[in-house]
Amino acid sequence: MTIAYWCVLFMGLFPYVAAGIAKKGFEGYDNGMPRQWLARQTGFRARANAAQANLFESLPFFFTAVIIASLVNAPQDRIDLLAIGFVFARIAYVVCYVADWPTARSIVWLAGIVCVVTIFFQI
Repeated sequence: MTIAYWCVLFMGLFPYVAAGIAKKGFEGYDNGMPRQWLARQTGFRARANAAQANLFESLPFFFTAVIIASLVNAPQDRIDLLAIGFVFARIAYVVCYVADWPTARSIVWLAGIVCVVTIFFQI
């Protein structure tokens, strides 16, 4: 399995880390109605939940880029490097989101998108 494919696997699971942060401590958590409970949250819980949603939203674009680049035999070392860049950007994104650093969050979000778009240009 290539490094880029490992990154795909990691990113497929990573949103659940943000979900865990949102539910950290489970204060009054209602597993019967988790979305309603999360909708009432504020602070870091609300931001972690929003980060989770954004992580899921970014996955199709990233997955598609890696798969297409692999199918057309783009240089694997470049795909791997850009996939790692995307992963690090998304990890930093969650940190910035939970810490309430909006400007830094936007910068690392952009860095992640640049990595994905650049994967497409390896084709």
